[in-house]
Amino acid sequence: MATTDNSIDGMTEHCEACDMDTLHEVNVQIKTESTTSENAHYSREPYRVKECQQCGERSSQRMNNA
Repeated sequence: MATTDNSIDGMTEHCEACDMDTLHEVNVQIKTESTTSENAHYSREPYRVKECQQCGERSSQRMNNA
């Protein structure tokens, strides 16, 4: 689970690569999932993207799995 800490900006989360809790930059990005141009407008989904500030490992997770 993510927690805030005393840093200026960031979240501490467990990093699989570092195998410890580290400072992460976390944001939400809208990604297009369709590969065809006619459906691309309707296939955008929010993803939670996090990047470890220690090692640079980056991962994303789809936020709504309807």
